[in-house]
Amino acid sequence: MRILVVDDEEKIRHVIREYAEFEGYEVKEAKDGMEAISKCKEEDYDIIIMDIMMPKLDGFSAIKEIRKTKNIPVLMLSARGEEYDKLFGFEIGIDDYVVKPFSPKEVMARINAILTRVVKKEDEKSTEGKYIYQGLELDMLGRNVYVDGKKKDLTPKEFELLQYLIVNKNIALSREKILNEVWGYDFFGEDRTVDTHVKMLRNSIGKYRDNIITVRGMGYKFEE
Repeated sequence: MRILVVDDEEKIRHVIREYAEFEGYEVKEAKDGMEAISKCKEEDYDIIIMDIMMPKLDGFSAIKEIRKTKNIPVLMLSARGEEYDKLFGFEIGIDDYVVKPFSPKEVMARINAILTRVVKKEDEKSTEGKYIYQGLELDMLGRNVYVDGKKKDLTPKEFELLQYLIVNKNIALSREKILNEVWGYDFFGEDRTVDTHVKMLRNSIGKYRDNIITVRGMGYKFEE
């Protein structure tokens, strides 16, 4: 994940960089709005941390210019806490707002929350269309599964299980969570129910069976 930190105060950029890099993010810096626009033209970022009051070009103007070509999530920083600033920020499409002085831990928590929401929205969009991984195709709307162009006959629960694993791909899911989400909270089943359906599903999708990974002592995950 790549973060662009835009602030005319070097100390603030340094503090955010330190905390973000500690959590595994790649960080780039810009000291004003003009430099931020230039960097966004050259590279892509997963989120922008943008100050409002800066020389050359303010944060609001920079965001409006960046949003003409790229839809990057924005966390706004400001020394001013007026309601007008917050409302104007949300009107132009910022995702969240932090007033200076701030806690670096709070900033990181807000960054993580924004990125989690973005990923969730992308997953929700994927449920509206198709998922394709090499020769495996999942048609969400038509509830069909194809392997190398050949339609596979899955039971309704096999399809729902595969869809749930794919929407949450690369995430380890417990048997209990799978039962709750796929069979429903009112289903009084056992772990063996999940194991049995995973076995059936693996047989149904042939050579892609190995993409459904057993997480020892926990459950399963779909891994690309």
